[in-house]
Amino acid sequence: MEKQDETVPGPELTPERQKELRSLARRLGHRFQDLGLLDQALRHSSYAHEQPESGPSNEQLEFLGDAVLALTISDLLLASFPQSSEGELSRSRAALVNARQLAALARQLDLGPYLLLGRGEESQAGREKPSLLADALEAVLAACFLDGGLKTAQKLIRSWFGPLLEKSARLPWQDFKTGLQEFTQARFKLSPTYKLLEESGPSHHRRFRVEVRLGPEPLAQGEGPSKKQAAQMAARLALERLKEKEDGGGGSSSQ
Repeated sequence: MEKQDETVPGPELTPERQKELRSLARRLGHRFQDLGLLDQALRHSSYAHEQPESGPSNEQLEFLGDAVLALTISDLLLASFPQSSEGELSRSRAALVNARQLAALARQLDLGPYLLLGRGEESQAGREKPSLLADALEAVLAACFLDGGLKTAQKLIRSWFGPLLEKSARLPWQDFKTGLQEFTQARFKLSPTYKLLEESGPSHHRRFRVEVRLGPEPLAQGEGPSKKQAAQMAARLALERLKEKEDGGGGSSSQ
């Protein structure tokens, strides 16, 4: 039986919007049967509130995409590092799946121009906000999952996160705070310090942002569902950057 062509989108999608979404779908690497799912994934709550007739926001898709991403990354880590402990795998997943990395991937895919934002977010450069871009990427993953199934979503995740996973494999699997402490003591005779910058979200879904410094210099920031995990992620990012600098990678160590 011949595969059906993509479903004709509902009347709420203008020809211009359909063209935009098909262009994005090609960049993502998935041909959508239902372009309305991709449209919803890019519809911020501010836009949905101002124009309720446009349909629901991407918040529920974001929730689903987060779960699909965590499942797939966990599977990839288990396959890549079968000897690692549960703690090591959890730290590695937190370092791979965080707002900073997701926002960077969203920028690589150029999601910003396709977002549907309310007037307030639009006026406040919402298309550049890391948290908004990260949420949109998770929602897009959910749209791909609902449209094409788990294998489709997993294929996209592997292609997007493969380079990051390879990079992770070159780092020692350990307590990253301990690794950073040992590295900075050996190179600079200094110990890193950690500062909680932000605590946000509802009580059942707290998010913490921690900054690690070496003396007065900020090295990196990390996010996570606990202060401990946020600090571990910050230490891991700082260790990566310091090693890259030492290897001649150059660049600034601050965010």
